[in-house]
Amino acid sequence: MQLDPQYKRHAALWALIEDKVPAVDLAHDAHHVERVYRWALRLAPEAGAQPDLAGAAALVHDLVNVPKESDERAEASARSAAEAAPFLVSAGYKPKEYAEIAAAVRSCSWSAGLEPVGPIAVVLQDADRLDAIGAVGIARTFVTAQSIVSRGKALRLYDPDDPIGRDGRAPDDTVNAVDHFLTKLLTLAEGMHLPSARDEAVRRHGLMVLVLEELAREVE
Repeated sequence: MQLDPQYKRHAALWALIEDKVPAVDLAHDAHHVERVYRWALRLAPEAGAQPDLAGAAALVHDLVNVPKESDERAEASARSAAEAAPFLVSAGYKPKEYAEIAAAVRSCSWSAGLEPVGPIAVVLQDADRLDAIGAVGIARTFVTAQSIVSRGKALRLYDPDDPIGRDGRAPDDTVNAVDHFLTKLLTLAEGMHLPSARDEAVRRHGLMVLVLEELAREVE
């Protein structure tokens, strides 16, 4: 993990939580946390957020990892915010700072369906959603699909009759992994809050469209 050395509390915080980040889930491992952290620091000035707090929020945003197929998935962010409290205190964050970080973490999850309140929450939501799209997002989608299958749930790569939903069928990402692009990922760019995040999301969105079109050519 490459942490910005000017924010000393980030190093203290990461030392406390590093062993809680799941190495077996490649979609939510330390590399995912690091990518979100880098974008949080990059976006913080644009949002008027304190980089120290935005970075800390990124480090703890996936502290509790609930499987994507679980009925409790929408609770993951709230659980992560609660779990982070003692670690943030130990790393030197004060109650008011923790409250801001926790509010950002609670609203970052797509499954929770919450709008971000405050600049740190805006930064974290944009940073986390950027990591869900583009080349990395494509890789994470299929890694997650394989993890779901390994836990015993039936899931196929795509609908063999209509791989990318051109014929008007209702997409269902609990049945077809590729449908996750249709139900979620291709909607993320339009929901970005900050101009820099929006510009990057549009670029990544274009890549996903190209990959889906190529997939359809190869299998139809």
